[in-house]
Amino acid sequence: MAPAPVHILGISCYYHDAAAALIRDGDIIAAAQEERFTRVKHDFRFPAHAIAYCLSEGGIKASDLSAVVFYDKPLLKFERILETYLSYAPRGLRSFLMAMPLWLKEKLWIPSHIRKELEYDGLLLFTEHHEAHAASAFFPSPFQRAAILTMDGVGEWATTSYGVGEGSTIKLLGELRFPHSLGLLYSAFTYYTGFKVNSAEYKVMGLAPYGEPRFVQAIYDHLIDLKEDGSFRMNMKYFDYCAGLRMTGREFDELFGGPPRAPESPLTQREMDLARSLQEVTEEVMLRMARHVHRETGEKNLVLAGGVALNCVGNGRLLREGPFEDLWIQPAAGDAGGALGAALFAWHRYFDAPRSGTGRHDRQKGSYLGPAFSDAEIEQVLQRFGATYQRFSRDGIVNHVAELLAEGSVVGWFQGRMEFGPRALGSRSILGDARSSAMQSVMNLKIKFRESFRPFAPSILRERVSDYFAMDHESPYMLLVAPVVPGKRKSMTPEQESLFGIDKLNIARSEIPAVTHVDYSARVQTVSREHHPLYYDLIRNFEARTGCSVIINTSFNVRGEPIVCRPEEAYRCFMRTEMDNLAIGSFVLAKKDQKPLEESGDWRKEFALD
Repeated sequence: MAPAPVHILGISCYYHDAAAALIRDGDIIAAAQEERFTRVKHDFRFPAHAIAYCLSEGGIKASDLSAVVFYDKPLLKFERILETYLSYAPRGLRSFLMAMPLWLKEKLWIPSHIRKELEYDGLLLFTEHHEAHAASAFFPSPFQRAAILTMDGVGEWATTSYGVGEGSTIKLLGELRFPHSLGLLYSAFTYYTGFKVNSAEYKVMGLAPYGEPRFVQAIYDHLIDLKEDGSFRMNMKYFDYCAGLRMTGREFDELFGGPPRAPESPLTQREMDLARSLQEVTEEVMLRMARHVHRETGEKNLVLAGGVALNCVGNGRLLREGPFEDLWIQPAAGDAGGALGAALFAWHRYFDAPRSGTGRHDRQKGSYLGPAFSDAEIEQVLQRFGATYQRFSRDGIVNHVAELLAEGSVVGWFQGRMEFGPRALGSRSILGDARSSAMQSVMNLKIKFRESFRPFAPSILRERVSDYFAMDHESPYMLLVAPVVPGKRKSMTPEQESLFGIDKLNIARSEIPAVTHVDYSARVQTVSREHHPLYYDLIRNFEARTGCSVIINTSFNVRGEPIVCRPEEAYRCFMRTEMDNLAIGSFVLAKKDQKPLEESGDWRKEFALD
């Protein structure tokens, strides 16, 4: 009789982006963030809903689990907090007192909390935070051997680590330690430029091309002592995150000419220049670290995880300019991915299981690891809302939606399993025509209710990527930025070239202006038939109609709200915005045919402080 399968549940929570992941004999069965179920963006609480989904997807109960694994070691993290407080005492008492209730109520009691929530009395394991990141980067990758680089805010003590993965083993060789952190440096500027820490760092990255790098030298002279090997020390007199309730202090304000930008106030050239300067420093640190890791390990492939690995501009430079032949980045690179890494780490280390399946493709399954809904379930929801809809065959929906996109419609696209990670990858997406010069503004202001400067990403057929972008590499997870090739660009007039800041926004720079940023770059998603055949066929159909292999893909949500998970959320988001159509399962809805959605109160207030 065959042995019972080994089911391992990984959990991450209590800091930001709580998540759960389930593996069976090393195969990834399910993974999801808690926010998608609770509708609380970046929900950090115990991921009860995500766990319930994973167990349901696996067809098991908690009692069937061979192990539950938590993604860091709470006692080590508590030790760091206490030591940091003692180093700064009595300064920081207020911050310390605010943190303690959550620690004393929940974080120090994670083992008992897990057992109580799951009614589970089996094996309970803990990884170190950067071990979980490293495992999430290496084990799902297509490489049999690779160097590993993890970069984030902070785990227990480590803020950056590097090592080597080979087969079923991971060996970490070195680390940088708190308070010296590239992730926290980026978050400090996120705070200072008026955006939300641990949520809006990607906005700073998107703002950077509008600015000039005039603060780069000030950052090197005052904030960060960067060495040739990528290691660095930060001058903590400018930062307040060790002891205070702010990321930056008075000296930081003086260095950059005033207090932090107030959230939601107008952006000025200062914020744009700060973003550009920070991004250039970040990319230089990433490149130096990668060169050092290459020298130390001698490996030809590199895998990345940790929140800094979501910096797709830096990733693109690593691919183009770095010393490694190939690169793979965990799509859920932040704390959510730690749940998956913890489960995989336990499978290969505690259960001593061999690793198989490496080759041309990774084991992440396109990161389509969340819930899916049948046509019967979807139709029941549509009928409950009194929606008007048409039903199509598979080929019919591809043809119809491609035609809608070619005509300039904005289409909500809800198909198959939800994505794991922060990016919509063609399952919970809003789609548009990349050829439209007006589409970026329309989708930002009328669909997403967000800042007009924010760029959109292109989805492109894998085999066509080098026709449009200066890369010939898979990018299925939208984690690489590449320049638009010169042949697709439009030349600027001298007057246009002389523009600064946000004035650059409304100039069409290429044949695909809606996805071309002001520096001629784009955050590319390559689409293959293997991972998402329906989405691939949609783009192929659009190409046959228009001659263009590219469409806009942005996440199916509005500002301040998580990406939609269930049909109910998709319909409400569709009705609350100026989307023209919704393609959900086998059904297509036209906005003009729907009766108004009944709402209580002013729902837009929910999205005012993202």
